[in-house]
Amino acid sequence: MKPFKSHRGIAAPLPKSNINTDLIVPARYLTRARKEGFDDALFADLRSEADGTADPNFVLNQPPFDAATILVTGDNFGCGSSREHAVWSLADYGFRVVIAPSFADIFHGNSLQNGLLVIPTPQATVNELCTKMSETPGTEITVDLDSQTVVCGNLSYTFDIDPYRKECLLNGLSETADTLRRLTEIKTFEGRHGKSHPWLTAPN
Repeated sequence: MKPFKSHRGIAAPLPKSNINTDLIVPARYLTRARKEGFDDALFADLRSEADGTADPNFVLNQPPFDAATILVTGDNFGCGSSREHAVWSLADYGFRVVIAPSFADIFHGNSLQNGLLVIPTPQATVNELCTKMSETPGTEITVDLDSQTVVCGNLSYTFDIDPYRKECLLNGLSETADTLRRLTEIKTFEGRHGKSHPWLTAPN
């Protein structure tokens, strides 16, 4: 997993609430292997017209938003099914950060485990960010994880994140990788625990 220290990038506004995982990545893409990539699956049904051509009204089809790496969107983002593919599609497209008033719990967890920083942000601040992006397309946002700050022009605010998730993101560690780096401690504990509780490891 790529470490996340800080990121500055173009932000795209998608001020719609309750964007579910089927809108983020339609079910027909779920049989695809992870290594094949999911960038083309992201918002596939929103990005395309019925005949398969790109919808010029969808934000990610409009320059400079097509180069966005930060998404600012509506309440309850990532609701619906628990498919991890939704996070993969956002990450494969190039997004590093998603800002929204709230996120579905499973999507929130999947994002942080895959290196995608999700930042719960008050609705009024989301509205202000979207206004800035609409008035000045190409507006960039700077996100610093260490200081837990978001800066966009003269607007800045701090955000909360679980300390363990923050450490994993800063160091580019999945839960598995974090466990493996503690292997010596785990073996030491198991040895000590086995000696003090011999009945747990005794053969039947």
